[in-house]
Parts: sequence; structure tokens; C-alpha cells
Amino acid sequence: MIGWYAHHHGLGHVSRLQAVAAHLDVPVTGLSSLPPPQGWTGPWVRLARDDAAALEPSGPTDPTANGTLHWVPRHDPGLAARTAQVADWVARARPALVVVDVSVEVALTVRLSGVPVVVVTLPGRRTDRPHRLVHDLADALLAPWPEGAHSSDWPQSWTGKLAAVGGISRFDGRTPAEGSAGGPGRRPRVLVVWGGGGRQTSSAQVEAARAATPGWEWVECSPASPSRDLWADLARADVVVTHGGQNAVAEVAAARRPAVVVAQPRPFDEQVATATAVDRLGLAVGLPAWPTDPGAWPGLLARARQIGGSRWQHWSSGHGAATAARVLEALVQELSTPPVGSAAEPVTVP
Repeated sequence: MIGWYAHHHGLGHVSRLQAVAAHLDVPVTGLSSLPPPQGWTGPWVRLARDDAAALEPSGPTDPTANGTLHWVPRHDPGLAARTAQVADWVARARPALVVVDVSVEVALTVRLSGVPVVVVTLPGRRTDRPHRLVHDLADALLAPWPEGAHSSDWPQSWTGKLAAVGGISRFDGRTPAEGSAGGPGRRPRVLVVWGGGGRQTSSAQVEAARAATPGWEWVECSPASPSRDLWADLARADVVVTHGGQNAVAEVAAARRPAVVVAQPRPFDEQVATATAVDRLGLAVGLPAWPTDPGAWPGLLARARQIGGSRWQHWSSGHGAATAARVLEALVQELSTPPVGSAAEPVTVP
């Protein structure tokens, strides 16, 4: 059995867990501050929240432990409770390994309990002290992007244990629509996709882009106003304008739609790194921020259509989730095998 920790910020971490778990032949227990997602049938450990200190007027005290970790505020009861929950579950369940997506502190708790850790690694500037710690201690690094998209400046000690499986999407395995989505007498359509992690782009900026492209129909979807059938809406879009979150990009890639990937502010410039990568690889238009000049949009949409959607096959093979599952199952076998000589007589320490 394996455990899988999913961070509560945004929707992508839990979505990735669901996508991979559907292909696993070993039982999975989810651990998160979020409730189990719709359709989840396996065990789920609902963890205490650890951000009460952030809501205090004075704010958290020493949340980074002098720069060694990311979030360990002093005297936060939720932090103590969730750490105890994770350690208690590990001691009782004795998992073969735990996937951590993402938390330096949870990964450290699990590894201090003697359990192998697979860290889901994300794009951006990840060479700060806490990230170096978690990447060093990980038994394996699972990357939901294709080989060559990121990590070119990483040390060999990290790249040597990196499994870059490509985009992981709930739409893996589906057959994308071919060619243009347009039809006779219909204006070309822009589908704007927002995620659950927050956005800096305002509604006024979107309206200005709409006004600057009168020949286009603009449609938006977000967690507050979700699509009833995102796969169908992606297929009907002539260009998708999406934030740079890993899951959103993977879903656009799975649908093979022309796209403009616009980074939203995130820690460690995660979305900027993804937008830069897809632009550099020639898969889509990638922007570090929403354009300040609405007049840029006609050219951006035209460029996205010129690139097309077929190049997304280099990002999303259509079986990233299944590949990740095979990687984890192989690790379960490898890390569950006692090392040579482990049957020797135990050493007694006086």
C-alpha cells in the first residue's frame, strides 16, 4: 500500500492524485487537509489545517525555522496535530512508500518515520534550502512534465532519480478532436480557463482583450463558474487561453488545442517557468503575465492558431498518469526488497 499527500492549495494536487490512482494496482490512501474528492473510494486521512497562525493579526512567528523549512510557524496547534496525524498513520499503516505533492515538512515527517518518499517536483526556482533538503532526501522525484522541459540546471544527484512522465491529466487516454474547431458561419472561439489557486488577471483585463478582438467569441470557465463538460468545451475552442498551472496545461495538451499560456503569480515562479517552457519548445504561446496592452491579443491569437495543437503531443503522451503509476509500482517493488545482508544477526548496542 502507498500513501499520497495532496496539498490543499488549488485543485491540481488532488486531481493529479486521482488521475494516477486510477491506474495503480496497489491500494492508495489519500492524505490531505481537503476532504476526499468526488468519486474517491479509497481510504482518506483528513489532516488538520496548519495555517491558523497566518490568520492572526500578528501573523505567523518564524514560519521558516530560520530559513530551513517552508512552513512551520511556532505554536500553531494545527501544525502539531497534522504532524502527529501523519506520523501516527505511517506507524499504523506501514506503507511501502508515500508520494508527497507537495510539502517539504510532510516529506520530512514521513522520511523521519523510516518510510521511502517520492516527491512530486514542480517547475520554477527550486534551489532554495528547503527544496534542496527535500530533493536530496527523496528516494525518487516524479515530474509531471516531459523530459527537457525543466531541470536543466539541476545537479546529477537529482536528475539521476527524476522520472519525467509528461503531462498528467484526467483526460489521459481520450482521443482529441482533429483540426480546427470552427464551423460555417461561426466566429472563432476563445476559451479562457482559470484555476482554483487564485488569479491576478482582472475581469476588466479580460473584457479589454475581448473588446480588442471583435471577431472572436470569448467564453470563460473557473471553479466559481465551472464548465459542465470541459473536454467538450476544449474541443470547441479555436484557442484556449489558460493559466500556467500544471493540470490546466496538461488538460489543454491532452485536447491538442492551440493555446496561449499566461502565467499567474505563484511561489518560485512556477507558472512563469511553465509558460516559458511551452513557448521555448514551440508548443504554444507562453507569456509571463497578462499583456498590459489589449491590442496585443489579435496577434497572440493568430500566433497560437499558426502553431496549432498537434505539437502538444510532446508534452502529453496521453498516458502520463499510467506511466506515473508504473513508476510508482516499480518503486514499491524496489524499495520493499530487503537489502543484501539484511537477514544478518542484529547488532546489540550496549
